Amino acid sequence: MHTDLSPVIAATAQWLTRAYPASGGALSDALCEVQARQAVTVAARLRYPTPMDVALLGVTGPGGSARLDRTTGAGGAASADPDADVWRTWVDEVVASWAACLLTDPALAGPAVAALADGGPSAGTPAEFRRLLAPDATDRQAAALLRHPDLVAPVAALHHAGLVARLGPGQALVA
Repeated sequence: MHTDLSPVIAATAQWLTRAYPASGGALSDALCEVQARQAVTVAARLRYPTPMDVALLGVTGPGGSARLDRTTGAGGAASADPDADVWRTWVDEVVASWAACLLTDPALAGPAVAALADGGPSAGTPAEFRRLLAPDATDRQAAALLRHPDLVAPVAALHHAGLVARLGPGQALVA
């Protein structure tokens, strides 16, 4: 059983960057991945705020990318190697949806990071999530598809209401 969220964060960020790839070379790829990883990290910590939540995730699994693939058409052809797409089983649909919301709506990203900061000293700081909260022109260009509200709308809409409810008043982050 995993005691942290790293498999879910890695797989979900990979799914996002494959569904909404960067264009422009290796630097753009890296900047796009950093932004996806920051958004996914915030979303995962909000979704699974306690050690018990993380432990239950390790037992039940996150659900995989099947619905996301159908929603976006990002599944593509199956690989000849049956183990090549095993990472997709660690994609969390809710986390991907929440991350898409955070990447396309600064009015949600700020409160989401603030909710993490309320969770204690190890929860993260706004500086840790700079590329999510205050992307510069290079960041925006690198992640143009990933941050485009119309393109990610089908994914963001899947669980937008849940994120808004999670960030609403009276929903303190439990540690």
